[in-house]
Amino acid sequence: MNNQSIFKSWVPNWAIIIILFVCLLHSMILLGVYTSNVTYAASFLDIEPEDLQFAMCVTYGTLLATILIESRFSNYFPAKNYLMAVYSLIGISIISSAYISNFAVFLLLRVLEGILMALPVITIRQLLIERFHSKNAIIIGFSFYYGALLLSTPFIMNIAVWFLDNYDWKYMLYVSGMLPILNVFLIMITFRGHRITKKIPLYQIDWISYFLVLTSILTGAYFFVYAEKKYWFESSQLVLLLIISLITAGLFVFKELSVKRPSFNFEVFRYANLRTGFLLFFLFYISRATLSLCHGTMYSIWNWDPSRVAGVQYINGFGNVIGLVLAAFFLMKSVPTKYIFIMGFSLLAIFHFWFSFLFVPDIALSDLLIPYVLQGIGVGLLFVPLILFTTSSVPVNMAVSSGIIGVAGRFWGSTIGFCVMQNAVAFLQKKHFLKFSQFVTANSTETQETMAKYTQGFVAKGYSPDNANSLALKKILSSISKQSTLLTNMEIYTAVGYGLLILIVFICFNQHLKQSFNLFKSRLWIS
Repeated sequence: MNNQSIFKSWVPNWAIIIILFVCLLHSMILLGVYTSNVTYAASFLDIEPEDLQFAMCVTYGTLLATILIESRFSNYFPAKNYLMAVYSLIGISIISSAYISNFAVFLLLRVLEGILMALPVITIRQLLIERFHSKNAIIIGFSFYYGALLLSTPFIMNIAVWFLDNYDWKYMLYVSGMLPILNVFLIMITFRGHRITKKIPLYQIDWISYFLVLTSILTGAYFFVYAEKKYWFESSQLVLLLIISLITAGLFVFKELSVKRPSFNFEVFRYANLRTGFLLFFLFYISRATLSLCHGTMYSIWNWDPSRVAGVQYINGFGNVIGLVLAAFFLMKSVPTKYIFIMGFSLLAIFHFWFSFLFVPDIALSDLLIPYVLQGIGVGLLFVPLILFTTSSVPVNMAVSSGIIGVAGRFWGSTIGFCVMQNAVAFLQKKHFLKFSQFVTANSTETQETMAKYTQGFVAKGYSPDNANSLALKKILSSISKQSTLLTNMEIYTAVGYGLLILIVFICFNQHLKQSFNLFKSRLWIS
């Protein structure tokens, strides 16, 4: 990429870096504006949390599919016009979502946003990496970009909480839509209008492969997101969608293997490091999914208000920053990736074992401070090394295909992680609730004493004896439900902790986990 004169001569290098970094933040907005506060977003659209999770999968799954054909568009148009048009459409789509209440229309908009999210990223990221006049440009550029993605949820959640306390939900979307418009203005005044890549005509785009893989991704994601709610294979709808997902995936594989110039090169799977990296990414995202149980406990058990939960996430974000800085330092010092992975997954294991003792009826913020920071450090320490390990162990001509594998690992890890946590919570909560309920009987002295105590309390507040008795029973059942939730979370965290220990042993003895990438020979994503 020749970008020596893409920026106007009066723009200093430090300003270019800031502008390009700001332009990358559209991904943070598109991914974080709805996930930052699921309850408010779901209530605004009058949908269930599973529906919102699927909507997020639609965006990220569409991004994954669009990477197949993104380069055809970015190589056809001059960078300035291309980026200005894409960011204008992103701003319009975000603001338009403020006026959409129909879920089907909202999903179509999320497909569009997934496409728009994919189109500018590689171009902007390439430009950003080449602005760092250092042999470690790729490490620095990736740390900036993926750091922004990691911090998107706590950053936007805090903004969302403030907006929801003072304004309507729509104003959150209005402000979110202003950032891409700011990008358009910055590009307009700092970019030159010439092209930076060789023009490639738009004909012969492999639309068939694109629609096959997109269909497979979205139907597969629907199956996993709604599996627990629709009772897995008891639902004919889920069975049909799973069949469609498998058939379209098979047709995509057959087509790519049978053409001379495939959109996705399956030769990447010959490289053991890529296969190992995909597995690690998948397991990494499943282990990250447990963090939602912490936030759910803060709301439902500890009764923390949204502003406090939002503030707590900054603690985790602080750990992310520490981890990203440490990862960049280790990579620059050529520390073998095996040791980085062992450190990162060990911190995640410590977090899970530590936090399993913190699922109690009440807790102080100081009690969770250290494990919450450790989790953030572990995630930040693993993220960029996992990406570089997975994608840079293959030849340059397969860079895009290896990048797709990395994104696929993150997508399916987060989607299946949501499914695993949802099913584990539902099964264990029901099991523990039924077990605890067996001890709440009319013959139990403890139950009678507790009922009498609660009933007297409600009578003292002015309730009639019958209403007070009903409220006392509800309070006991609520207490059982909370105890079931705490025990469930404790068991899940303990199981994940042991799973991470097994993974660490696997990393220690795996012969393919070695420092196998040379960033300056592979020219990852730039070539």
